[in-house]
Amino acid sequence: MTEPKNTPSSLDDAPEDIKLAVDLIYLLETHEIEPDIAISALEMVLQDMKKKRQ
Repeated sequence: MTEPKNTPSSLDDAPEDIKLAVDLIYLLETHEIEPDIAISALEMVLQDMKKKRQ
């Protein structure tokens, strides 16, 4: 068998939005946030960010 190479994770080269999404998922899962609560909170954040963008 070949040993895995010590190369950076593909996430290192991922776009910033992908990195943020992974971080948010990790945060929600490690804090054991219920999916319905997470979705509700994310919808609030989405609306707030859309307002700030305008």
